[in-house]
Amino acid sequence: MQHNTKIKVRGYHLDLYGHVNNARYLEFLEEARWNYFESRGDLPWFLQSGLALVVVNINIDYRYPATMGDELVIETGVKSIGTRSAVMHQRVSLAGGGKLVAEADVTFAVFDAKQGKAVALDGKLKELLEQMLAEQA
Repeated sequence: MQHNTKIKVRGYHLDLYGHVNNARYLEFLEEARWNYFESRGDLPWFLQSGLALVVVNINIDYRYPATMGDELVIETGVKSIGTRSAVMHQRVSLAGGGKLVAEADVTFAVFDAKQGKAVALDGKLKELLEQMLAEQA
């Protein structure tokens, strides 16, 4: 099961051409990822853990321009899990018609604030991500 987040396009999201500015999609995608973790109830544990999911790569394909007043649906899910990083896949579509606006693969590593470095993706965090991945099947 993918997680959905809805965002309404506002005037301050737009560029000079009346389309959502490309940089705003980064914010939309981040909002959806936070919403995904919040909806699962795991955010308090994660915030207490001292771990951070640090984005190390984002690949976005823009397919269709979103404009003011559009309601966007952002589907978020876990795509793959490695030993030191994981990838989340996100699709941005127009609500109602499902027209694909953009899609992205977001790769993140796990940073341990106590150690001050990236660490292996294991333990409870890996279990959580594996559960998210399994729920999508």
